[in-house]
This record gives sequence, C-alpha cells and structure tokens, in this order.
Amino acid sequence: MHYLVMKKISKRLSNQIEQIEKTKLYEPLEALTLLKKITNTKFNETIEAHISLNIDPKYNDQQLRASLILPQGTGKSIRLAVVTSENDLEIARKAGADVYGSDDLINQILQEEINFDVLIATPEQMPKLAKLGKILGPKGLMPSPKSGTVTKNIPETLNEFKKGKLEYRADKTGIVHIPFGKVDFSVQNLYENLQALFQSIERNKPTGVRGRYFNSFYICTTMSPSVQIGLNYFK
Repeated sequence: MHYLVMKKISKRLSNQIEQIEKTKLYEPLEALTLLKKITNTKFNETIEAHISLNIDPKYNDQQLRASLILPQGTGKSIRLAVVTSENDLEIARKAGADVYGSDDLINQILQEEINFDVLIATPEQMPKLAKLGKILGPKGLMPSPKSGTVTKNIPETLNEFKKGKLEYRADKTGIVHIPFGKVDFSVQNLYENLQALFQSIERNKPTGVRGRYFNSFYICTTMSPSVQIGLNYFK
C-alpha cells in the first residue's frame, strides 16, 4: 500500500500564502509592495522575476540571451573576471577586475577553478575559450557579444557591470529567471528595475517567435511564494 506523504508547510510560509490572492493578476507596484510587506526572514532577500516565454530554445531563432543595466543596480556585489592578452592585464587591474589573466586564467578554468560571477573576454581571446564551453556553458559564464561580455573596452564594460549590468538567458524550457533587486530597495527603485527588465526582454524578442511572446510573469523573494503580474500593466 502506498501512502501520500504531505510536506508540512511552515507557519511563516502559510502566513505569506494567505496574503496572496492566487487568481489575481497584480499590478507591478502593488505586487512589489505586497512582497516587501510579507517578507519575514532575518536576511536581506533577493527579489526575482520568473518569466515564461512562448519560445523553444532548441531552435537557434528562438533562443534568448541578452544583458541589461538595471537603473537602480542589483544590490549584489559580484566578482568580475577578465581574460585578455598579457599586454592588457594592467588595464584590467586598474579598471577594477577582481580576477584577470590570459593563458594562466584559461588553465585555471580548465581545472574548474572558478571564483568569479561574470567572465569578460577581449575578442582575440575567444578562440582560446572554445575549449572551455563544456565548463562555462552550463554555468552561463561563457562570454558572448550578445550578453555584452566580449569587448574591446575593458574599463567601460567593467564599469557597466559594477553599476548593475546583468546577463540573462532563457533556460531549455523557455523560462527566464532574473534577480532584480533586494527587499531593502524602495518600491519605486524595484519598480524601475522591473520595468527595465520587461522592456529588455521585449526588445530582444527572438526572430523565430510566432504569435504570443509572454506566457506568464511572476515575481517573488528568495523565500516567499510567487505573485503573478498582469502583462497588460507593463504596456
């Protein structure tokens, strides 16, 4: 005989669920206000968007990978790495790269020594990085012109990422997961970041999309249930 084992919901989570209307499509400002209100952990949670798109990423013309600069930043400090020629290592150091190198850094990555959140490369280094695809690809760390991580201008690119630039991509099911702020941000700052995020995804719509592009748009904090936003509120 098989018994169905129900996972017990904590009192904290139960209280949060009670305050969210399941069938309601929230207006963005209302949803952000609600998430800030129901947050009850002792740490500064990240606020995330989870967007389901009507795409099939197994086709090249339905893949989504891009970057945007959040107007109010991410609230998260990130470690930036630069792969460039030996002649430009000093430029990377002075521009504030946390990790920088040439063949030595490539060899470290081959040994799966990865101590950075974003990898930036100059164009002439890209052929050397091809052998790192199996390591960097699954982690979403492979530099790409579309995501703004292949550049000839190291200082400008590093500065953009420090200001709040982030990469995003659709996973194999067509869902985009993007952190866009922290619970201690003001509602207005979160709203500005959310608007920029929506506009970026819309602007980078893959050419192979037919018909509807967005399926659903949810936001949540690290530890909260999700709240669905009505897509018409972004228009």
